Amino acid sequence: MKYTALCAAVFFATPSFADVEAGQKAFKKQCVACHVVVDPDGNKIMGRSAKTGPNLYSTANGTAGAVNEYRYSKALKAAGDDGLTWTQDNFVAWVMDPAGFLKSFTGNPNARPKMAFKVRKEQDAIDMFDYLVSVQN
Repeated sequence: MKYTALCAAVFFATPSFADVEAGQKAFKKQCVACHVVVDPDGNKIMGRSAKTGPNLYSTANGTAGAVNEYRYSKALKAAGDDGLTWTQDNFVAWVMDPAGFLKSFTGNPNARPKMAFKVRKEQDAIDMFDYLVSVQN
């Protein structure tokens, strides 16, 4: 009886885990209008010919503002130069509120990102991050 109660407590206390398949679907629905995922060999993994945002292939756990072919806002490029990396926490906070995140990270109330879109659901953002991790491996 104690074992069953313990298992139930652990099951219900466990936080939701990222779902790569759900992340792929969320990415396709919310991100491909502006972003692509293209590996270093030029193979398109996801997206169309979007040029609005950078290629997100090396985003997960990478340095912010580091895709050479893309012109980032000055504030985001400076944040990357100051050590901003796209950990899961930073990525989730960024995609849910790019302007708020950048202002908070830089301490500059005038910091502006180029990205205006906001992911509404935190679980979608978490799943997208894990999807990006999965395509890099």
